[in-house]
Amino acid sequence: MESRKLIPYSVFLPEDQHAKIKELAKTRKASGMIRDAVDMMLKGTDLYNSGYNKAINDAAKIVYDNKEAQMIAIKGKDIGSILTEQIESLEIKK
Repeated sequence: MESRKLIPYSVFLPEDQHAKIKELAKTRKASGMIRDAVDMMLKGTDLYNSGYNKAINDAAKIVYDNKEAQMIAIKGKDIGSILTEQIESLEIKK
């Protein structure tokens, strides 16, 4: 890490994430891991983008495969397909 003043920033986390970060803190890895994750997200690295896009595709597949969502139609198109298209539009284009 380059030499610079570090400024504290507070974030609200679910309990499970907090517990994992607390464990990492025991080995002095928590702050660095969080800084790396924030850097990756802000820079939009390929690793971040591919992980993000995989999550988007997984979410779209869950909605599309939902039988109940396929039963409800709006203007002739099932709601599963409508929601899937909207979720897929969140994908980061290369």
